[in-house]
Amino acid sequence: MGILQVNDVNKRFGGLQALNNVTLDIEEGSVHAIIGPNGAGKSTLLNCFVGRLVPDTGTVMFNGKSLLGIKPYEINQIGVSRVFQTPEIFEELSLLENVMIPAFAHRDGAFRINAWASVGSEGEVRDRALHVLDDVGLVDKKDMIAGSLSRGDKRRLELAMCLVQDPQLLLLDEPTAGMSRADTNNTIDLLKKIGERGITKIVIEHDMHVVFSLAHKITVLAQGTVIAEGLPDDIKGDPRVQEAYLGGAHL
Repeated sequence: MGILQVNDVNKRFGGLQALNNVTLDIEEGSVHAIIGPNGAGKSTLLNCFVGRLVPDTGTVMFNGKSLLGIKPYEINQIGVSRVFQTPEIFEELSLLENVMIPAFAHRDGAFRINAWASVGSEGEVRDRALHVLDDVGLVDKKDMIAGSLSRGDKRRLELAMCLVQDPQLLLLDEPTAGMSRADTNNTIDLLKKIGERGITKIVIEHDMHVVFSLAHKITVLAQGTVIAEGLPDDIKGDPRVQEAYLGGAHL
């Protein structure tokens, strides 16, 4: 039994069938990539994992517990964190304050926007935040205002905000979107380093260099339906994937 089990999930928006009987079994400690063309249903599926959307039918189980009907912050509290397509950070706060806020939320079981006001008196949380910033290569910028960061550094900051909560499952929605090749390679190295902690990761990504550098297993969606699933080498040579994802071009 995987850490995340998705069975026959369907989601419709009016006349659009966004997800059609999607079934996944995510192995604990693995990196599982979900790929597919624009409009395939990838982000919709991720939103069903974190409580932003509720499937019309089907089940989503995390560690044997149903995630359906649970609020997003409650899903976060039980060990699921997400990195978004566009970094969701507090741009007016420092990097250290950005990481301390979710650290307080993880400790206290509640999200407090004013948690950073306790920076001076919460040494344990501060030390934890500094340690995670060091892990992602941003500790030297801890006092900078987050809004002044490059896109790549904002991605790393958001990742630190997730890691400080000690997640069991990390969802990464296009983690290298908009990055230069150098930043992309740095992010690949960082995610490999995180993999040493045993955190399970689901990665949605269009960059096949990222996918094939990280994934242990790949699921391919097209028009809301799983059309292929397997090891990276199997997916590379699957003609259904080449046709649906790249118009017949080789991956």
